Amino acid sequence: MLLGISPGPTRPHRYQPLTGGFHGEEEEEEEEEDGNILGPADETGFFVVKQRNRVGPHAAVHQGSGHLGIIRFLALFATLLGCWFIVQTYFERGGRSISLRSWLGEAGSVRQLPQNKCGNQQSCPTKHFAFKIISGAANVVGPSICFNDEVLMSNVKNNIGRGLNIALVNGTSGKLLKTASFDMYSGDVKQLETFLQEIKDGTVILVATYDDAATKMNGKTRKLFSELGSSYINHLGFRDNWVFLGAKGLQGKSPFEQHIKNDQKTNKYDGWPELLEIEGCAPRKQD
Repeated sequence: MLLGISPGPTRPHRYQPLTGGFHGEEEEEEEEEDGNILGPADETGFFVVKQRNRVGPHAAVHQGSGHLGIIRFLALFATLLGCWFIVQTYFERGGRSISLRSWLGEAGSVRQLPQNKCGNQQSCPTKHFAFKIISGAANVVGPSICFNDEVLMSNVKNNIGRGLNIALVNGTSGKLLKTASFDMYSGDVKQLETFLQEIKDGTVILVATYDDAATKMNGKTRKLFSELGSSYINHLGFRDNWVFLGAKGLQGKSPFEQHIKNDQKTNKYDGWPELLEIEGCAPRKQD
């Protein structure tokens, strides 16, 4: 032999669980510790070295590490791509803030529904004015009056007061004419009488109560409100809540009115009923 390699002592048979069989030194090929296989000598006398494919748990670990490396590479690539996209878009828009809607495009954005005038649930037909009247809540939260999408009286406008809060509007143009509040607990009711008597034909009146609106109310003022279209004015009592829309020259009674009694058994607040809210579409006065 040209190489001084002699076979070692015969090793016992051993079981290979992944290949499912036994083998020993009597097989043609001999295993080295480095994982190569020494085959039989060729015609020149040299042994042929064959590469063995490892099959076993260690090989599985190496394969799993390869897959994990690919996943990490893809994740890093996606992160870098995303950063590049953000920076590129930022500089293209001159440093302005970018919303998700601008990235996704207008087609993917949620379309906002148009808001009705005065925040009403329904829109009004042509030749009608949208309105909303909210009474006060106890003696804490003041009333609010909106007409034709314009807030005429509210806490924010600082033009409300205890008692009756009244706005007068031109029934043809919808323009505000006058606002006033009358203290009906300790004020002078004569001022209210004069105010109501001076209302001209075709004028729309909107009324909201706050706290107490009936202590100073007399028969004359109740009659004047009744002529403006009120149905509940004769039932208005101490700390009752009342909202009303009427008009000077109205034929019959107004459909836009609500009233709730001050009743200790049903009051929502201590000593006051719950607030009232009414909304709708008032027809424009035709010349």
